[in-house]
Amino acid sequence: PRLSLGAVSIFLYVGDEVAIGSAMINFVMTESSIDAHQAGNMVAIYWGLAMVGRFIGAHLLRRMHAASLLCACAAAAALMASGSTLLGGYQAIALILGIGLFNSVMFPNIFSLAIENLGKDAASGSGVLCLAIVGGAIVPLVFGYVADHAGLVYAYYVPAACYVWIAAYGFMVRTGL
Repeated sequence: PRLSLGAVSIFLYVGDEVAIGSAMINFVMTESSIDAHQAGNMVAIYWGLAMVGRFIGAHLLRRMHAASLLCACAAAAALMASGSTLLGGYQAIALILGIGLFNSVMFPNIFSLAIENLGKDAASGSGVLCLAIVGGAIVPLVFGYVADHAGLVYAYYVPAACYVWIAAYGFMVRTGL
């Protein structure tokens, strides 16, 4: 179950990352008076925060269990994604950019937690997890559907829900899955 639920988590994580990155310029332009060029520069801030988050995450992993870090980061990302739908404007933009900080540790932690106790089956388990990245093609379709029918701002509830699942996976692993 740990591998299977980890595959679902990878599926959702990669989908979130692609959906958020793909819609970021449009979101920034919708929530502010920023033009397309400046909004494009915001994407660099998002990925810069992801890099900073990776370094912070590596440091934190020396002090806390990977599942606890995953749970905390996914919960923070869920709050930021859903908070962006409630606040609007530059506050919403800041929250979406901040998700990059928390996204950075998710993929490696989910991957390592999912194959942790597989022993000789770790290679096969890794293959299953690699297949799960197809979420990057499917979750953005759901995100786009919600954006088309309810509005771009409300589409961020899709990643929020995915992050809630990922936080639950981290919690389940930490408590003995």
